[in-house]
Amino acid sequence: MVGKFWKALMAQINKLANFFWQADPIAQMQLEYDNTVEQLKEGREGLEQYRALVERVSRQVRSDEKRVSDLTARVKSYLTANDRGTAGKFAIELKHAQDEQKENEGQLRLHETSYQNYLTKIQHATRKLNELQGKIHTYDAELKMSAAEAEVAKLAQSFDFDVTTDFGQLESVIQQKIDLNRAKVRVAGDLSGQGIAEIEAEKRMEETQAEDLLRQFEVDMGLKTPETAGVKSQEKALGGTVSEPTAEQKESALKEIEKQIGT
Repeated sequence: MVGKFWKALMAQINKLANFFWQADPIAQMQLEYDNTVEQLKEGREGLEQYRALVERVSRQVRSDEKRVSDLTARVKSYLTANDRGTAGKFAIELKHAQDEQKENEGQLRLHETSYQNYLTKIQHATRKLNELQGKIHTYDAELKMSAAEAEVAKLAQSFDFDVTTDFGQLESVIQQKIDLNRAKVRVAGDLSGQGIAEIEAEKRMEETQAEDLLRQFEVDMGLKTPETAGVKSQEKALGGTVSEPTAEQKESALKEIEKQIGT
């Protein structure tokens, strides 16, 4: 019973972990990146300490080389002086120094090889981290862009402008109102110009009639001749002669003109 309860609990915890894992994968990748960076920092510190050990062994090897060189010179010197006893003592010491030198040289080669291996691994991990950082930025941008495209696609699908939809019907009503308003403006414009041409024509006709009457008046009053006034009598228009109007005709014409022009 306890085992089943424990498995069920772990299953729910795993389900919850998967939910948060999938909720924001970019954040999870960034977390993994940050953790790896911290591990690399620790690895670099360890590598620095290891390099310090390599430097100590290297210094010891150089010290051994100097000691072996000094002991070799002493052995040769005492042999030259025919002091074999002292030469033998330094020969034994030289043998110990040579053994220590070989051991330290072996340790130095081992540590150098290990250091280079660790260095190569850390350098490789650093390059991978740089690539991972670039991928994180790329994935983040692509994920945001794809999410935006999905939202736009969903929005475009919901905004169906077909006339069969409610939105399409509302759009049709709006267009009808726009057409009606434009029609009102057109009718008002057309009505505002109605009869203008007739009024202008009538005005021009009245001006022409008034000018003709004035010319006739000038002829009747003897102020101008018909030729200078540009007035032709009916007889002249028919090819006959023009007779001078009598005083009664002039008086009658003047009254008729005053009656027409209202003066």
